[in-house]
Amino acid sequence: MQKFKKILLWILSAIITGLLCGLCGVAFSKSVSFVTDIRAQNNWLLYLLPIGGLLSVGIYKLCRVKNIGTTNVFDCVRTEQSLPKGLAVAVFCGTCISHLFGSSSGREGAALQIGGGVANILSRAFKLDKDSRHITVMCGMAALFSAVFGTPFAAWIFVLEVILTRLCFKAILPVLISSFTAFGVATLLRVHPERFNIGALPQISLSLIWKTAIIVIAGILVSFIFCKGLSVAKIFTKKFLKNEFLRIAVGGAVIIALTILVGNYEYNGGGVDIIERVFNDGFVRYEAFALKLLFTVICVSCGFKGGEIIPTLFIGATLGGALALILGLPIGFGAAIGMAILFATATKCPIATILLCTEMFGISSTPFIIPVVLISFMLSHQLTGLYSNSKDSFNIIKQRLTKKA
Repeated sequence: MQKFKKILLWILSAIITGLLCGLCGVAFSKSVSFVTDIRAQNNWLLYLLPIGGLLSVGIYKLCRVKNIGTTNVFDCVRTEQSLPKGLAVAVFCGTCISHLFGSSSGREGAALQIGGGVANILSRAFKLDKDSRHITVMCGMAALFSAVFGTPFAAWIFVLEVILTRLCFKAILPVLISSFTAFGVATLLRVHPERFNIGALPQISLSLIWKTAIIVIAGILVSFIFCKGLSVAKIFTKKFLKNEFLRIAVGGAVIIALTILVGNYEYNGGGVDIIERVFNDGFVRYEAFALKLLFTVICVSCGFKGGEIIPTLFIGATLGGALALILGLPIGFGAAIGMAILFATATKCPIATILLCTEMFGISSTPFIIPVVLISFMLSHQLTGLYSNSKDSFNIIKQRLTKKA
């Protein structure tokens, strides 16, 4: 009876968390879209990026949030690490500032932090026990991701897969309920899910296999450079630019200079519009993936908020699209494969990647996506990922299977 009551508590908590985080996700998504449109109509805002960075750091200090990222939100479920009460507000404002002034950052990583922050406050307000509190935080992360990106299945599995603790089995149903509740709220309030038209798919042949293999190898290499670059750049900037205000101001100035050198604004902001252009217009610059990688590494390492997931998909789409043009493959196919490879190798979450691609590209892409994702993950699971402890997931699964055997 006690166990049944606890399950009911988790389900009720999941519904409440899904509703609340769904509303927060709608507000966040519409806010980011609003400031992005303002920047698109006023390119001069980019030249205020250092000032926007200073404002972002100031907001974080006012909210008493320090040295908190997506990995820390995951860690609060794995450990007894607590989250600051002002986290959700700080990330919400910081991400909107980043997009308003042209930082190369996404929004899904921020959504995970906001969801975790909101759920953490909710769980403590209802004085839940440790396990219930951790499950509620997982529900919050999945709910915000689902509301903002419009991929409820991927959000559900992604949170379980990246955290991978003893609680994950107990959390399967609550996280699923929360993810779909938030998705329903976002759909009702007209937040459009991310969907891309992959176009005509190629016939399976020996030629397709070796050409796809080239994209896989290139994708793994670029993913490693991106993730390792983020890791090294964060250490470097903190060592030589110890003051947070100076660090983010210098980063903003560097981005302004790079944008002037490049001659366009395609690498400022998240870049969903550029991903859409690859699929809809079949146009991609050969250097786009490298420039987006550089812009994102500088912005994230210097302290601009927003996350790395959309930039990761941008890099994958432009890399895959460019290689598809060179190899004579359909550009939509190459872009989709590239996105799958980069997301799988960067997050170390193969199942979530398959579901994400199925929801974004349609089920017809799944037979192509599954082998590419699994092979990419197997070849790269020991390499550096976006999250400091995600690379251990493969070994955890291997150890558990070995023990059962």
